[in-house]
Parts: sequence; structure tokens; C-alpha cells
Amino acid sequence: MKISTMQELLEAKVLCCEENLGKHVYSACGCDLMSDVLAYVKDQAVLLTGLINSQVIRTAVMMDMLCIVFVRSKEPSEEMLTLARESGIVVMTTEKRLYEACGLLYSNGLVGKTVKRT
Repeated sequence: MKISTMQELLEAKVLCCEENLGKHVYSACGCDLMSDVLAYVKDQAVLLTGLINSQVIRTAVMMDMLCIVFVRSKEPSEEMLTLARESGIVVMTTEKRLYEACGLLYSNGLVGKTVKRT
């Protein structure tokens, strides 16, 4: 799914890196605990979260994510957007709640990958 399609489905506002809206993503995860993202997320290109702090951007960079969607109309600080710009990560915000946003993306073909616990 193109990031631009995600933006349309979520009725999201793009906050930075619009030039990357044409990139394709193949999986996503919804999570507010960055420790869980680091521990359990593998090959996820999109992070949906309601957590607003710089650690979200740093985690996305470490995990090679292409896009972050902040839910519930959360807006990141300018410092966070600067970090995202430096890494080319598309940042968007949507009024939708995490559950609804994940459901919309999933029902339109963007899946999460099952990660087995070791």
C-alpha cells in the first residue's frame, strides 16, 4: 500500500516528508509501548501510536520504519519533526483512535506480521 493511500484512508494530515508519500509499505503495527516495538516488531514499515515524545521517532529510526501515524489528533513537537525529517520518515496525524486506524488499514490490505516469541 502506498503511504498516500494510507493518508487518504485515515484522513490524515501530513506533517513532514511529503516527498515520500509515494513509497510502498507492506506491514504496520499499532503500539504505545516503545519497548514492545523494539522487542516484538520485525519488518514493520508503519508505526501507529498515541505516544508523543522523541523516543517514538528514535525507535522508528532504529527499526527502519518509513512512516509514523499519530492517532487521536496528537501532534508532535518541532524537535520530533526535525528528527523525522533527518531520517526521511513520513509523519502524519489523524483524528481516528488507534483501534479504528489499525482496523481501517488492515481491512484495506495492510497487515501486520506475526512475530513468534522465543
